[in-house]
Amino acid sequence: MENEKNHIIPYRNFLLVLTGLICLTLISVSVTQISLGTLTVAIALLIAVIKSSLVLRVFMHLKFENKIFSFAVIAVFLIISLVIFITLLDYLYR
Repeated sequence: MENEKNHIIPYRNFLLVLTGLICLTLISVSVTQISLGTLTVAIALLIAVIKSSLVLRVFMHLKFENKIFSFAVIAVFLIISLVIFITLLDYLYR
C-alpha cells in the first residue's frame, strides 16, 4: 500500500475517450447496415478490439500498471483472436 501511486487523469481525457467510444459504436452499427459479406464481421470485431483497448487503457488505468499486465492482456487478445479466426475459418469453409 505504501508504493501505490495515484494517477490523476483530467476529465477532458475521459470525455475524449467517451466521445471516441460513442463514435466507434455508431461506426460499428452503420457497418452492420452495409452488406460487405464476410468482411462485416471482421470489421465489427476490429472495432470491438479498439473499443476494448481504449476501455482497458484509460478507464482501467492499464497504461499506468507494470508492463507485465500489458503483455498478459495482449496475450489474451491474441488467444481470443486466434480462436475467433479458427471459428470463422470453420464457418466459411463448411
